[in-house]
Amino acid sequence: MSTKAKDQEFLEFIVKSLVSFPDDVKVTRNVDEMGVLLTLKVNPADIGQVIGKQGATAKAIRTLVRLIGLKNRARINLKIEAPTREKGTTGTSEDLKI
Repeated sequence: MSTKAKDQEFLEFIVKSLVSFPDDVKVTRNVDEMGVLLTLKVNPADIGQVIGKQGATAKAIRTLVRLIGLKNRARINLKIEAPTREKGTTGTSEDLKI
Protein backbone atom coordinates (compact mmCIF):
# COMPACT_ATOMS: atom_id res chain seq x y z
CA MET A 1 0.00 0.00 0.00
CA SER A 2 1.20 3.50 -0.80
CA THR A 3 2.40 5.76 1.98
CA LYS A 4 0.79 8.79 0.32
CA ALA A 5 -2.80 9.69 1.10
CA LYS A 6 -5.37 9.55 -1.68
CA ASP A 7 -5.87 13.34 -1.61
CA GLN A 8 -2.14 13.94 -2.01
CA GLU A 9 -1.89 11.45 -4.90
CA PHE A 10 -4.92 13.00 -6.58
CA LEU A 11 -3.47 16.52 -6.37
CA GLU A 12 -0.12 15.36 -7.74
CA PHE A 13 -1.86 13.60 -10.63
CA ILE A 14 -3.88 16.68 -11.58
CA VAL A 15 -1.00 19.13 -11.36
CA LYS A 16 1.51 16.88 -13.14
CA SER A 17 -0.97 16.67 -16.02
CA LEU A 18 -1.02 20.48 -16.31
CA VAL A 19 2.63 21.50 -16.02
CA SER A 20 5.65 21.36 -18.33
CA PHE A 21 7.99 20.10 -15.59
CA PRO A 22 6.07 17.30 -13.81
CA ASP A 23 9.19 16.06 -12.00
CA ASP A 24 9.35 19.38 -10.09
CA VAL A 25 5.86 18.97 -8.59
CA LYS A 26 6.05 18.47 -4.83
CA VAL A 27 3.06 18.06 -2.53
CA THR A 28 3.40 17.98 1.25
CA ARG A 29 0.56 16.97 3.55
CA ASN A 30 0.05 18.20 7.11
CA VAL A 31 -2.81 17.16 9.38
CA ASP A 32 -3.86 19.20 12.42
CA GLU A 33 -7.03 20.10 14.35
CA MET A 34 -8.15 22.37 11.47
CA GLY A 35 -8.02 19.55 8.92
CA VAL A 36 -5.60 18.66 6.15
CA LEU A 37 -3.28 21.19 4.52
CA LEU A 38 -1.79 20.28 1.16
CA THR A 39 1.11 22.50 0.12
CA LEU A 40 1.97 22.53 -3.58
CA LYS A 41 5.33 23.55 -5.01
CA VAL A 42 5.96 23.67 -8.75
CA ASN A 43 8.70 24.88 -11.05
CA PRO A 44 8.60 28.71 -11.30
CA ALA A 45 8.02 28.41 -15.06
CA ASP A 46 4.81 26.42 -14.38
CA ILE A 47 3.16 28.66 -11.80
CA GLY A 48 1.07 30.44 -14.44
CA GLN A 49 -0.33 27.14 -15.69
CA VAL A 50 -1.31 26.11 -12.16
CA ILE A 51 -2.94 29.43 -11.29
CA GLY A 52 -4.56 30.13 -14.68
CA LYS A 53 -6.30 33.26 -15.88
CA GLN A 54 -7.66 35.23 -12.93
CA GLY A 55 -6.99 32.20 -10.72
CA ALA A 56 -9.56 30.02 -12.48
CA THR A 57 -7.37 26.91 -12.63
CA ALA A 58 -6.30 27.24 -9.00
CA LYS A 59 -9.95 27.61 -7.93
CA ALA A 60 -10.92 24.53 -9.93
CA ILE A 61 -8.09 22.48 -8.38
CA ARG A 62 -9.12 23.63 -4.89
CA THR A 63 -12.72 22.63 -5.61
CA LEU A 64 -11.68 19.14 -6.73
CA VAL A 65 -9.43 18.65 -3.71
CA ARG A 66 -12.22 19.76 -1.35
CA LEU A 67 -14.59 17.27 -3.01
CA ILE A 68 -12.11 14.49 -2.27
CA GLY A 69 -12.11 15.74 1.33
CA LEU A 70 -15.91 15.69 1.52
CA LYS A 71 -15.92 12.13 0.28
CA ASN A 72 -13.48 11.17 3.04
CA ARG A 73 -15.10 13.41 5.69
CA ALA A 74 -12.05 15.65 6.03
CA ARG A 75 -11.53 19.38 5.56
CA ILE A 76 -8.80 19.88 2.98
CA ASN A 77 -7.14 23.19 2.14
CA LEU A 78 -4.63 23.83 -0.62
CA LYS A 79 -1.74 26.27 -0.41
CA ILE A 80 0.17 26.99 -3.61
CA GLU A 81 3.69 28.23 -3.02
CA ALA A 82 4.63 30.63 -5.77
CA PRO A 83 8.03 32.17 -6.44
CA THR A 84 8.21 35.85 -5.54
CA ARG A 85 10.12 38.52 -7.39
CA GLU A 86 13.10 38.29 -5.07
CA LYS A 87 15.46 35.55 -6.16
CA GLY A 88 15.43 32.46 -4.00
CA THR A 89 12.29 33.18 -1.98
CA THR A 90 8.79 31.81 -2.26
CA GLY A 91 5.41 33.17 -1.37
CA THR A 92 1.99 31.61 -1.15
CA SER A 93 -1.12 31.88 -3.25
CA GLU A 94 -2.58 34.01 -0.46
CA ASP A 95 0.16 36.54 -1.20
CA LEU A 96 -1.06 36.59 -4.80
CA LYS A 97 -4.68 37.25 -3.72
CA ILE A 98 -6.11 34.09 -5.26
